[in-house]
Amino acid sequence: MTPTQRLAQRYELRHLLGRGGMAYVYRAYDHTLERPVAVKVLRAEYANDPQFRERFRQEATAAARLSHPNIVTVYDFGYDDEYLFMVMEYVPGMTLRALIDEQGPLPVEQALHLAIQACAGLGYAHRVGLVHCDVKPQNLLVTSDGRLKVADFGIARARIAHAATTEEVVVWGSPTYFSPEQAAGKPPVAASDVYALGVVLYEMLTRHTPFLADGPLELARMHRESPPVPPTVYRPDIPSRVEQVILHALSKEPSRRYRTADQMGRVLLSCLDELPQASEAGEEAEPATVSLPAQTKPEEPAAPETVSAEEEAREDETGIDWVTILLAFIALIAVGGLIPLWVWVFLAYQSAH
Repeated sequence: MTPTQRLAQRYELRHLLGRGGMAYVYRAYDHTLERPVAVKVLRAEYANDPQFRERFRQEATAAARLSHPNIVTVYDFGYDDEYLFMVMEYVPGMTLRALIDEQGPLPVEQALHLAIQACAGLGYAHRVGLVHCDVKPQNLLVTSDGRLKVADFGIARARIAHAATTEEVVVWGSPTYFSPEQAAGKPPVAASDVYALGVVLYEMLTRHTPFLADGPLELARMHRESPPVPPTVYRPDIPSRVEQVILHALSKEPSRRYRTADQMGRVLLSCLDELPQASEAGEEAEPATVSLPAQTKPEEPAAPETVSAEEEAREDETGIDWVTILLAFIALIAVGGLIPLWVWVFLAYQSAH
């Protein structure tokens, strides 16, 4: 498409921001609401497929319902003159991919702040039943003031859902970042997004990825079978707890990872609190950049016996209802305590007769 071209007689395309395997992204202007927007125009092979257009409409509608400060807002969807497009909030700044390429390994505190925001956005989507399916630095946008927003909800999901109804062989995500189950051709789940976040955090801190291979097939095999190189091999100053979080997120089995991005974000918040500079620089930035659900926000410093975030996450994974067990135990004691009383009443009754 050419600059100044309008879609639906409303969106004026002004500047090409980037391109990917499925679409072109333009900075545009909405003449109806008089505001800048970003417009993603899908490639012709997708736009000309009626079944894909309907699937894309459904996924765009689902994505438009997501309202969170760490998710790029979807405004509109349309099909005009054989162009299939999605209109989104324009986020001034750069992709996380560009930030990593420009700055190299990021400071630990900065990387944690960005990862926590990604967890917040993805965790919100997980709570309403949506999985991103293609988490990678190219789909994470960072503003000049450090705000991170997750982009591209709906596009990868539309292709995956469409492929499930056709004979198309689909790659479930990007080979560098997809999970072992995606590498095996299985549908992604919330824990798949967690795995991708683990890879992204690994790359932010080291400028490397956990696996290096000559091609996508070998890379897929390594995701399924090979243990990741510990990030401290590339960067020894990474705190041990942060490394543990990354390696936990990179577990081969989904059930052994954090079940949702919210769980991972809660543990990363506790890691951030432990950094020496977090009490000075981190606490001021955190309220402006983190929007986790109420139960996952950091609490006041706890007493030494308080359960750690990792222990709490593990307890969540076990699914054991300790309250019910405690009540059952109390009931057992109460019933057991009545036995001597029943014996005394029986003996008294026998002696009386």
